Amino acid sequence: MPEQGLVLLTIEHGIARVTLNRPDRLNALDHDLALALANTFEGLERDPAPRVVTLMGSGRAFMAGGDIAVFKTAGNNAPEVIGQLIGLFHRIIRAIRRLKAPVVAGVHGAAAGGGLGLALACDFVIASADASFVPAYTKLGTNPDGGTTWTVTRLLGPQRALEWLMLGDAKDAHAAKDMGLVSRIVPKDALASEVDALARRIASGPVTAHAALKRLVDQALYTALDAQLDAERDGFIHAAGTPDFREGVTAFLERRQPQFGGE
Repeated sequence: MPEQGLVLLTIEHGIARVTLNRPDRLNALDHDLALALANTFEGLERDPAPRVVTLMGSGRAFMAGGDIAVFKTAGNNAPEVIGQLIGLFHRIIRAIRRLKAPVVAGVHGAAAGGGLGLALACDFVIASADASFVPAYTKLGTNPDGGTTWTVTRLLGPQRALEWLMLGDAKDAHAAKDMGLVSRIVPKDALASEVDALARRIASGPVTAHAALKRLVDQALYTALDAQLDAERDGFIHAAGTPDFREGVTAFLERRQPQFGGE
């Protein structure tokens, strides 16, 4: 369960809504927030109720990365302290990627450093018009974590990824969309409603098919064609035995919208 109110979680109608709740520090990641978020996402892995998960930040930003004050206070113990924090952060990223349910990030304000990695670990990113995306790492004298080199390289290609991550320049919402980092931009006051609208649409769909599609797309860039064809066949055959598939076929023949039950 979320701890100390640092992560807020509600689940209703198949939608799990996760909110980072350390607004006084722009949701910057310290040990307590990282542990709460890791426990939250690992709990969602075990919960059959969510058909989709949303992730947003409270206050003025999505997440401003790691808490630099923690790094400073650690002094000579920085390698050990940061190593523990990264261990928790990577538990979060792994849990998000393992989730069968799609994850929708709603980003406003800064998604910097670890916040960038966290947003890009999600399956969909909706950005408000005021959002900014900042690698930030090299300005601290270190390399990215949180899978950022993995996601950004997959999205941009090696050369463009290296240039952006090395120079660390901020990208506004429109530049981020042009780069393929986000799927859509919405006005700031419409972000929550747009995230919810997408979540509701996903939640009304076929759960087994969505889980298979997420897995297939995730592996597509590094899987040989023959292996991908086999995986697609296996997924299709598995789905064909579900009530959702039978409902989808029936609805198609009856020329109506399917009413998927989530099986």
